[in-house]
Amino acid sequence: MSDAARLLRLLSLLQMPREWPGSELARRLDVTPRTVRRDVDRLRDLGYPVEATLGALGGYRLAAGTAMPPLLLDDEEAVAIAVGLRTAARQPVAGIAEASLRALAKLQQVLPSRLARRVSALTAATASAGAPFASLVDPGQLTVVAGAVEARSRVRFSYVAQENVTSRRHVEPVQLVALDRRWYLLAFDVDRDDWRTFRLDRVSSALATGVRFPARVPPGGDAAAYVKSTMYASAPTYRARATLRVPVEPARARLGDAAGELTAVDDGSCAWVSDEDTVEYLAFRLALLECEFVVHGPAELVEQLRGLGERISRSVGGRTAPERRRSAPKPRR
Repeated sequence: MSDAARLLRLLSLLQMPREWPGSELARRLDVTPRTVRRDVDRLRDLGYPVEATLGALGGYRLAAGTAMPPLLLDDEEAVAIAVGLRTAARQPVAGIAEASLRALAKLQQVLPSRLARRVSALTAATASAGAPFASLVDPGQLTVVAGAVEARSRVRFSYVAQENVTSRRHVEPVQLVALDRRWYLLAFDVDRDDWRTFRLDRVSSALATGVRFPARVPPGGDAAAYVKSTMYASAPTYRARATLRVPVEPARARLGDAAGELTAVDDGSCAWVSDEDTVEYLAFRLALLECEFVVHGPAELVEQLRGLGERISRSVGGRTAPERRRSAPKPRR
């Protein structure tokens, strides 16, 4: 066994959550205790915080340090982490979205093909119950785009615009942004010679070309702020105003992270105000609350809920209120 291979083997053993007597490490590595001590010193020089305790029950163990050193993973551990990251990457997670995506891109880059096939098979066979109405993104597309952002490599992909028009795009990807319930890509469109924002759930057949490009500064210097401003400027925003017949805290728990503004009216009800880009989403959020409510506006939301109620009534064999009034017997004079 070469010195490098032995050092990696020693590191793999020390990453197990236990203390290793020097004699046992020497036996497993087929070296002398003196060589074990020398290899431990080399790991410390590389930044691994290896602690040693004296006595009959003493030994070596890897402790928590001030920085995160590289980890060695066996096949099963690598597959488990990759599947977990790919599942989590299907929707934005506040606070860890970019970090999890970077980790997925790095792991995907070094994953052996035999393990990559296992990851793909497990991901395809696993059902994920994401947050309601979150736009699901293919984790494979996310991985390709994230890797291209990291490497500053141009990307080609198919994109479906809001009008359901599909086009091929050739872009320089600058930043991935998790906003509300969606992933967005801020990129410089090579063919259009201008900045564009793309929804990742509408991207398919993404391919990194390998052509590098110089670093670009997002408009205004802040990619997230630019994406947020362009998305809100291009989409109509509806402000829902309703009284919910449920206390504030249960309402907040049911509405989730994007709860909007909740204000207590009394012990059993609260006022809800929320801004969204579609009345359909607002209507479904209200319908899933499982409580009585009164909508004060906008008129588009009232009409959407009325239509939703009539469709549900018809689907279960019931009749709408106007139909019941028309079929009711007329009173005798």
